[in-house]
Amino acid sequence: MVPPVQVSPLIKFLLYSISSEFYSPAFRQTDYLKPRAEEERRIAAEEKKKQDELKRIARELAEDDSILK
Repeated sequence: MVPPVQVSPLIKFLLYSISSEFYSPAFRQTDYLKPRAEEERRIAAEEKKKQDELKRIARELAEDDSILK
């Protein structure tokens, strides 16, 4: 069996800093937050469609009123 090797503190620091980037909570939160963001975008799109429809109806009613005068 090979005896343990003394590793430089600089190398240890670099290894831990690199590994922490890949296992950081920020990466894990994206898996959690992504579905929530998609749901919020879907709801926002539905609300925008409703608002556009209301604006279109209001515009048509305004045009009809001007013709009757």
